[in-house]
Amino acid sequence: MSDTDHTMPLKRLGHTDMKITPVGFGAWALGGGEWAAGWGSQDDEDSIAAIRHAVEHHGVNWIDTAAIYGLGRSETVVGEAVKRMRPDARPFIFTKCGLIWDDKNPKAFPERIGKPDSIRQEVEASLRRLGVERIDLYQMHWPAQDGTPIEEYWQALLDLKAAGKVRAVGLSNHDAAQLEKAEAVGHVDTLQPPFSAIERGAAEAVLPWCEAHGTGVIVYSPMQAGLLTGSFSKERAAALADDDWRSRNDNFKGDALTRNLALADALKPIAERHGVPVPSVAIAWVLSWSAVSGAIVGARSPAQVDGWAAGARLTLSAAELDEIAAAIRKSGAGRGPARPAGS
Repeated sequence: MSDTDHTMPLKRLGHTDMKITPVGFGAWALGGGEWAAGWGSQDDEDSIAAIRHAVEHHGVNWIDTAAIYGLGRSETVVGEAVKRMRPDARPFIFTKCGLIWDDKNPKAFPERIGKPDSIRQEVEASLRRLGVERIDLYQMHWPAQDGTPIEEYWQALLDLKAAGKVRAVGLSNHDAAQLEKAEAVGHVDTLQPPFSAIERGAAEAVLPWCEAHGTGVIVYSPMQAGLLTGSFSKERAAALADDDWRSRNDNFKGDALTRNLALADALKPIAERHGVPVPSVAIAWVLSWSAVSGAIVGARSPAQVDGWAAGARLTLSAAELDEIAAAIRKSGAGRGPARPAGS
């Protein structure tokens, strides 16, 4: 560890035996741009430097990746970064399954496959790419669309946990009804939903469900893919490369973009008050919801990590949560509840 302050509070992840930092390193962008949902070109050494900076300088103790990110590239980069760390300093590694790509057509969107045989093959491939003997959290990335019932693919994940291939199992992008079906088969250790001051839908049903059932929640895109960083602009949105998925996303176009940027501007006075970058306020907002165990935050460089790490230690006051709720209503950005209850 460096001399930089790298202490972060820890919170138990659901009923698992893992205690995680409020923020985890998100490795989606590390997959580069040569696939359907890429973020544009990326240098692997920059990616490794960003991961190591988050862990060694700021104390982040978990990384979230997926087999689909860069069609295996992100997992390989994460594995290389972890290999360069001292064994006692290595973070937890979380990854995902259920999205199968076509090597001959890498830009095609992957298929959502839930067949148990496929999941068993996927976990072995992820273990090889990551260079680990056990994955700390293995998640079904999206509900299957191949006809496999949720009870069947969830049982496959539970079997991997029982076999020691993975430490804990979770679901990503599943709704409350799907969580209920899985829970009837075996406990859902974690859920990974999208959640930000723009995309607030998870607060309607899935966050209350998880809190009631002891399911840990790690949210993704708390800065809404850069929109809530305070440095995004209409000009930057217009200049997004064709191999950046955001160039095709409605949040980055027209009236929605205008509303989103207005909300981001409203976070700036709060950031100035605390002496932190704007991304820290966006992260602190999602962490203010009691059901949330941690937030996944992406970075492509050490400097980007420095821009959001303070969010792990920032607590917003009730008045500031009211201020943000008022800005949400005034801007008309996004959807869902504007404020955590009782905070």
